[in-house]
Amino acid sequence: MEFAHTQVLSNMQLLVISAGIGFLIGLERERNPAARAGVRTFTLVALFGALATFMGQLTAAPWITAVGLLAVAAMIIAAHLRHPDPLDAGTTSVVAVLTCYLLGAMVWLGQTPLAVIVAVAVTALLYFKTELSGIASRLTRTEWISMLQFATLSLVVLPILPDKGYGPYGAINPHQVWWMVVLISGVSLAGYAGLRLFGDRYGTLLVGLAGGLVSSTATTLIFARHARGDMRFASTAGRVILLANLVMLVRLSLFAAVVAPSAFMPIATSMAAGLIPGALFLLLSWRRDANTGSLPLPQTRNPTEVRVAIGFAVMYGAVLLISTWLTETVGTSGLYAVALASGLTDVDAISLSSLQLQASGKLAPAAAATAVVLAALSNLAFKAGTALVIGGRELARPVAAGMGLVGGGLACALVFQQSMG
Repeated sequence: MEFAHTQVLSNMQLLVISAGIGFLIGLERERNPAARAGVRTFTLVALFGALATFMGQLTAAPWITAVGLLAVAAMIIAAHLRHPDPLDAGTTSVVAVLTCYLLGAMVWLGQTPLAVIVAVAVTALLYFKTELSGIASRLTRTEWISMLQFATLSLVVLPILPDKGYGPYGAINPHQVWWMVVLISGVSLAGYAGLRLFGDRYGTLLVGLAGGLVSSTATTLIFARHARGDMRFASTAGRVILLANLVMLVRLSLFAAVVAPSAFMPIATSMAAGLIPGALFLLLSWRRDANTGSLPLPQTRNPTEVRVAIGFAVMYGAVLLISTWLTETVGTSGLYAVALASGLTDVDAISLSSLQLQASGKLAPAAAATAVVLAALSNLAFKAGTALVIGGRELARPVAAGMGLVGGGLACALVFQQSMG
């Protein structure tokens, strides 16, 4: 008896969640006068999806869910045919209703977290129709080609590459190498798109964030060049450079979470040791200056160009091969030397190589974290020196102070990690 009571409460909870999902999407549809379905319809459709799935389980007839989906589709299409609107074909509402039905079915099948996430995403897509249309209209031919190229890199090339090690030590796995290319290209493309679409409208914060995603080195160079001889612009340039390099630390932590989860904690902890003092310095030095004018945008190459992707794949493969060889013959000290050297110009290749070695069991998490921190320190030192040389004394104080705090935090984390190891 108690079990039956618990089961009823559990079923009621699933129905309430299904109704809530329908209510959320239907509430957004109420904003659109042309929509043929609103709060009541979407709530009922979500409940119908859950109940149809329940009946399918109860009668051992899963086809009931599919029949219910066809019935909902037929009803909503019939409603549009009976009362056509020349200004609204109703396609969006039809798809939204069908999605709502399936979300109700997902809840009953035990996929509640995923169903809620999808419901929020669907509501956002419906709500931000105007903004999304505006973005699409502002995309140039180059931006559309960028997205198509990224789709080709990730959806066409990646699946057909063999997932097997080749070469000395079996170090070169084409599938894993290209997966790193897709990872870097995706993150860089997000920053590239942000710069092109919003960089000149939302100022320092977005330029620094997006610049750090696409290329902190390019961001450092362009702002150092513009700051030279301009005291008024130097403080803004220093903040953008520091912010871009703080984003680099976040990127490295995210790469660790994706590529080598076992190394995430030591790497994220070390990155936080540099990120926190740098972020505090940035917040304390932040001042709004209406006279800075429009900010220059880093002139970076499209990260999804085939030549750029192949170039990174070759560089990553070479660094991975050298790192594997040195790790097998010399030990971790050889890998650390490579990290310091290659980190000067590019932190991604050596960091991803170290993470890949850790993921394959050839490197301990602490050793991978040490290599990534050394590469980050080397890269920060190179960019700070470059900014000081190119930007001159106007840029010296904000960059030296900010980057010094970040580097000092990373160095302290490295020393602490070595003492604990």
